This record gives sequence, structure tokens and C-alpha cells, in this order.
Amino acid sequence: MMSRYSEVFRPTALVTAIAGPMAVMAMQSAAAEEVATQPARLQSVTVQGQRDAYKVDDAQSAKFTAPLLDTPKSVTIIPAEVIEQTGSITVQDALRTTPGITFGAGEGGIPIADRPFIRGFDSMASIFVDGARDAASQTRDTFNIERIEVIKGPSSTLGGKGSVGGMINTVSKLPRKENFIQGSIGIGTDAYKRATLDGNYLLNDNTALRLNAMAYDANTPGREAVGGHSWGFAPSITFGVTGPTKVTLQYYHLQGSDMPDYSIPYARTPAQVSKANPAGPAKVDRSNFYGLVDRDFRKTQTDIATAILEHQFSDRLTVRNLTRLGRSGNDYIVTMPDSSRGNVTRGYVHRGTRSRDSITKTLINQTDLTAKFDTGFLRHTALFGFELSRDDTSNTPYNVMSNVSGTTCDAALLRSYDCTSLYRPNPGDPWRGRIGKRPATTNTTTDERAVYLFDTVEITRQWLVNGGVRYDSYSTSQFTPAYVNPNTNAAVAAVRLGNSSHFFNYQAGVVYKPVEYGSLYVSYGTASSPPGTTNGDGADNLSAQIQNLDPERSRAWELGTKWDLLGRRLSLTGAVFTINKDNARVAVDANTTQNVGKQRVKGFELGFAGNLTDKWGVFGGYTYLHSALQDNGAVNRANNGNQFPNTPKHSFSLWSAYQVLPDFTVGGGAYYVAQVFGNPANSLYVPSYWRFDAMAAYRVNKHLTLQLNVQNLFNREYFTRAYTRHYASLAPGRFGMLTANFRF
Repeated sequence: MMSRYSEVFRPTALVTAIAGPMAVMAMQSAAAEEVATQPARLQSVTVQGQRDAYKVDDAQSAKFTAPLLDTPKSVTIIPAEVIEQTGSITVQDALRTTPGITFGAGEGGIPIADRPFIRGFDSMASIFVDGARDAASQTRDTFNIERIEVIKGPSSTLGGKGSVGGMINTVSKLPRKENFIQGSIGIGTDAYKRATLDGNYLLNDNTALRLNAMAYDANTPGREAVGGHSWGFAPSITFGVTGPTKVTLQYYHLQGSDMPDYSIPYARTPAQVSKANPAGPAKVDRSNFYGLVDRDFRKTQTDIATAILEHQFSDRLTVRNLTRLGRSGNDYIVTMPDSSRGNVTRGYVHRGTRSRDSITKTLINQTDLTAKFDTGFLRHTALFGFELSRDDTSNTPYNVMSNVSGTTCDAALLRSYDCTSLYRPNPGDPWRGRIGKRPATTNTTTDERAVYLFDTVEITRQWLVNGGVRYDSYSTSQFTPAYVNPNTNAAVAAVRLGNSSHFFNYQAGVVYKPVEYGSLYVSYGTASSPPGTTNGDGADNLSAQIQNLDPERSRAWELGTKWDLLGRRLSLTGAVFTINKDNARVAVDANTTQNVGKQRVKGFELGFAGNLTDKWGVFGGYTYLHSALQDNGAVNRANNGNQFPNTPKHSFSLWSAYQVLPDFTVGGGAYYVAQVFGNPANSLYVPSYWRFDAMAAYRVNKHLTLQLNVQNLFNREYFTRAYTRHYASLAPGRFGMLTANFRF
């Protein structure tokens, strides 16, 4: 069955409509400069890299006061070249190139959205854009992303609440001091169509304008009836390109519509499995879709306005202020193929539902003052700042009512299409039920006020000390008014919840540089996760059981090394680390939760990025994670010693590109993720997998390059996410796309 999203879409229309007037101006400049467009090739991702895009001076994700080589923390930068070569159209696509990151599933109170796990810890609330938290649940596109910065290890000193495993920052494409028009038009299998446009124009010597735009439509390879379309644009203007005062105004809009997919149920119910007898996804055809195309939907929209003011008083003193106002909507009804009712073992699936209609509004103001000064023989690079933010989330779920009661599949539920065959589901079934809205809206508001200080002290050219401290004043509240349940006509009482917390976080590290291009370091850092960290829009929401608890506290040690070799074209990194959480929230009885749990992750990672030769680039690494739920309280004592959910022991990624001829480049990727458990009991899992990709690019002329990508080259069936009880998310099948990349 074809997806209803496979209608005709003409990407060339977008390029023609937007490029027209800007193209003329850009082409005039390009003709004079005659800058040839080379085939895609990886650049060295080092502090002193070949492009300004990789310099730490441009990093916005954290309060770095030293170059990456001299920063005692694991940091991976995914550059534009890797995003483009791999054909990554979402942030999740791009993050797969970095080992140690997995993804969690949405269900119930956890929305369908980007939900990365870094070093075993949920980082859904630790995604940032240009250094400021992007709290709302979204599926993020790459069309306006210059690069992605991944900071690993407890990072609350850098980013505030949460950030136990680390944080992710996407860096936006902002105006530059040059004229160009570039973009892409792509077609592919599974009705894939995508067009992007990126235009930059100098209005005068000190003012630049940039516009990014995108339109996309595709089905999901290997999944019947699943697909979606989206479009977006992101204009920005910078006054004072050459400084010393720079003002950047930017706006971002992205909206989409798709068929949500919870994929495949587990083969047995939670009651039928154990750690000794675990269950994976049911053995069914990979195309089986248990949703209903006439009932299920998902609509999203994100609008963000940002103003950034920067002023350089001197070479030793700079101030930066960011103010952002954002609004994100996530509206859906999705079918949950429920494996918890005992139907799957009889050959049936109950079509349960999950829904959401949420709006998250964000207001944030962040000010940073960076200063360089000396105290005696000590050289300081210090940053002082403060942050004020408010997140408001309203959620009014749908009330999806069947005309037949019960969840155990029988003849009546099969006739109403609330149940279907495990082996032969029909997405076009005419479901016979009613859809309404819950009569009450849950509103959640979180305020955070923070002040922080960082300093890198150069004692000698070989020894540096890096430190930071942050204080957060945090408060969150949630209110759901009383209402009458339309299913049962029973009265539901109003619920009012809240938590106020105040917490310090610290980080400290010592760096030794035996040579200019290498460093050894040891570091310590902390993180704090107060109740309600996800502000009603994720896994860590307020509840009556946790609202009065203290923040969970995590701490970590890391020993690492960084080397910029081959004339600083190749960066090699390595680190061993331990993360401990000694007051994790656990249930001590049926009605009580306390901060008494213990969790630990120990591991090591290796990373490489850059060019082995002028023609051969590599990017990737390996991560080993030994996770243990050490103490889970009296109720879940049986889980003591088990592996973290969503945390593979081994993960590996490699992307490599080689310029075979001056105009011809080939590349390929290999990715491995070990078995992942979906629940703390380690009784539900998705198996390990290898995935391979391929790429070839041919430069037709200085303005045009053709690029062919084949993802999941061998059409492997594998799962990317495992949920706690009901289902596992199946990855797309083999997919090919041909893209014309142009630049004038």
C-alpha cells in the first residue's frame, strides 16, 4: 500500500521561487571569484583545523575557555562535510556517526521526538541550539545546521539541569562575509524528493543576509503506509560583520506532517519474559504496519526567533548576549502495537493508542562576558555569565474511544478493527470508533535562573588548569484541572504539583601538554537532575511520587588524551571514564519513591577525525560502556546489577571518503551497535546490528556535483530503539538517493 504522502512534489519550484533575485547577485560575485566547487572531502576536525567552522572560538555549545586540544573533556564535532556526505537529513541521522549515542522510543508521557542517550543517560532535555537549550519535543532537520557539537560526560556546569551523560548543540548557518548561492535537489527510491537552498549576500561591507530553505517528501523504506513531508526556512541578518559590534537576528520555521510508526511488538508479554528468558521483537514481515492510515497522524511546527548581540571591547574583553523566543507544537495520534495483553502469542495485536497535542513556549536570555588577563605569571581566560529562562508546556491529549470494550482480542474487537492480525495487518481498515479531546489541559511551567564562572589558567606552556562552577535556582509547577472522564463518566480530581530546587555544579581538570600538538588530561564533573527536568514534554516529568524529592546528583572522573597529527590534519582522541549516580530515584514500596538508588557507567572511547592524506578522510570511533543498575530499591531489587536500558556495551562508527580522481570521490560507512535492552529487568531487547552505507560523488563542473548515496546497503533488518514494554522501532530498509549539489 502506498503512503498517502507520496503525492507529486516538485523541489525545483522551491529553488526557482526563492533563488531568483538572490541568484543574480551571487552569480555576479561568483563569476569574478571563479571559486571551483570541489568534490566533497572530509576536513580535519581539530582546533587549528583548515576551516573556521572547526575552531573552538566559534563553538557555542559550552563555556569553553580554551581550544579543544586544551579542554579536559570529550568533545566530538560532526562537521558539515560528514552531514552532507552521509546524506543525513535529520539530527538523528547525523548522530549515528558518533559512537556512544543511542536513541530511546516515545510512548505514553514520552513524546515522539529526538531522544538521544549519551553514555547511557537520557539527554532529551539536553539539546541546545547555538548554545541555548532547545527544550521542546521535536524531530530536527539538518537544513539549517552548520555542524553538531557533542559534549560527553556530566555537563550541568555547562548547560544546567540534566546533562548527566552529556549535551548536544546544533550550530546554525549564519551570515558570512561572502556572496554565494548553494543548495541541492535530490530524488530517490521510496518516492524521495528533497530540495535545499542556502544563499548568502553582502548588502554592504558590514551587513550580510543569509537564507536557508528546505522542502522534503518521502516514504519510509521497507515500511508500508509510512512516510511524511516537511518544509522550512531560516532567514538571518548580521549587522557589523567585521565588528567590533555585531548584531545577528535570525528566525527559524519548520513544519511537517507524517504517519507515526511504533513498528513491531515484542514477541511475548512482560509477564512471560525474564532476564534468563528474554524476548525480542516478533518475527514478522518487516513491512507490517499495525497503525490505521485514516486515524493516525502527526503534525509538528517549530518557530524560533533569536537575537545575538556581540561586542568586542578589546582583544582581551568580549560580551555576548542571546535572547530567544520559541514555540513548538507536537500533535499526534499513534497506534501502539500492544504486546502486554497476551494477544501476540495468539497471533493478534491490540491497536492501542497514544496521543499528544502539546505546545511548548520558551523564553531565554543568556549573557556571557569573556576576559583574558594575567595574575603574576599566570595567564587566565575566564568567562562569567548568567542565564534566565522559562518554559511553558500545555498538553491536551486526545480521547480515542472504541465502540467495543476490552483489550483481549476477540471476534468483536477484530470486527471493530481495534485488533488485527499479527502477520497480516491492514493499515486501511475502517476503524469504528470516536475521537475527541480530553476535557482538561495539563500546563507545566519551569523557571531557571543561573550564574556561572569558568577559567582556564595557563601555569606554563605545558601545564593548564581548567575549572568551572554554576549555581541554578530551579522551580517547576504543573496543574491539571478537574474534569469528567468521557469513557467512564467518572469525576477526575484536579492535580497540582511542584518542585523548587537550588543546586551547585562543578567541573575541574588538569591538562599536560608534552608537545604542542598533544595533551593528556584528568577531569572531574557533576550533574543535577531535579524532578520535572523535561517540563511535561519528556520522560522526566513531575508526578506525585517524585515532586518533593531532591535533584539526582551525578559525578564523573575522566582520564583522556588528544593529539593533532599529520600537520594538524588528523585528530585522535581517547578517554576512560566513570559516571556515578548515588541518589537515583527508585520505588521503595508501591506508593513511595526516594533518592536511594545507585547507578554506574564505566567505559572508554576512541575517536578519529580528519585526513590521512590529501585525498583520504576518516571520521568515527569506538565506545565501550559497562553499565550497572547497582541499587534499585526494595520493589525492584531483582534488577540490581542489570544493564541500563538503551545502553549497548559496544558501538562503533566509521565514515571514510577517498578522492579517486580529481573529479570523482567515493565513500562508505560502517556502523555497529551491540544488543540493547528496553527495560531495567533486561527481559526485553533488540538485537545487535551492523549497517553499511555507500556514497559516490562526481564533479560535473565548478558549479555542479552529483552525489549518489545508498543507505543500509545490504538491506539489513535491524531495530534502532527499544521501549520498556510494548514495541521496538524498526529501522528503514535499503534506500538510494541521487542529489545534485550546486554552488554559484
